[in-house]
Amino acid sequence: MAEPFIQISKLVKTFDTPAGPLNVLRGIDLEIHKGDFVALLGPSGSGKTTFLNMLTGVDTPTSGEIIVGGMPITQVPQRRLTKWRARNVGIVFQFFQLLPTLSVVENVMAPMDFAGKWKSKERRDVALKLLDRFSIRDQAEKTPDMLSGGQQQRVAIARALANNPPLIVGDEPTGNLDRMSATNVFDLFQQFANSGTTVIIVTHDRELVQGVPKIFNMVDGTIEQTTLAAAAARRTQELRALRTRSAIRGTAQ
Repeated sequence: MAEPFIQISKLVKTFDTPAGPLNVLRGIDLEIHKGDFVALLGPSGSGKTTFLNMLTGVDTPTSGEIIVGGMPITQVPQRRLTKWRARNVGIVFQFFQLLPTLSVVENVMAPMDFAGKWKSKERRDVALKLLDRFSIRDQAEKTPDMLSGGQQQRVAIARALANNPPLIVGDEPTGNLDRMSATNVFDLFQQFANSGTTVIIVTHDRELVQGVPKIFNMVDGTIEQTTLAAAAARRTQELRALRTRSAIRGTAQ
C-alpha cells in the first residue's frame, strides 16, 4: 500500500482558560491517503475546526506530529509554513470570505499573486478557465455582492483551486447554501478526489455525506472511522443523555 498522504501521530491541543486547561484534541492518530474524500462529523465543540487548523498549519498543536505530503508541518518555521500552505492547501469556508472590493476573477487570482505559482501574464487566463469550469465565467467582472450564495461558493472553490493544491479542506462549506447548491458542491469535491486531490470536509449535514467514501466521527477530541448509521446512532445517544441530564437538573430545581 502507498504511503499515506497525511500522517497524524499523537496529536494534542490544549488551551489555557480561566477555568484551567481545556483539552480539545486528545492524542489523535490518523492516516489519510492521496485521493481520499473524507467527511468529518461531530457535535459542536468536539474539536473539528481546531483539528482543521492543526492540519492546515493555521495553528500549532501542543504536542504530536503532522506530516502532509512529506512536509512535517509541526516542525517548520511559520514563515515557511505560510508559503507551503498557499501552494499546497485550498481552504473553502462556510461564509465564502471573498474580498468584497475585488472582482470575481481578481478574487481567484489573489492566491496566485501571493504564492507566485503562475507567471503574472498567465494568472488571469488560469482564473478564467477555473471560473469557466464552474460555469460562472460570465460573472468574472462582477463583485461578490452581485452573486447568489451558490455562485459565491463556486468562486470560493475556484479560488481554493487556484494553485492546483493537492489538499482541499472545507469547514462547513455548504452551511449557507440551499440543498441543490450544496449537493452540487459535494459533487465537485468528489470529482476532485477522483482526480487525485485529497479532500477533507467538516460538516453537520448527514444527508449530504451519504455518498462520501470515508466518514470519521469526532467526539471529545478523538477521531474514529465510522459509518453514517453508526455516527447517527451515537449522536442520538448523546442527545438522549443530554435531555436526561437536563430533566434531572430541572427536577432538582
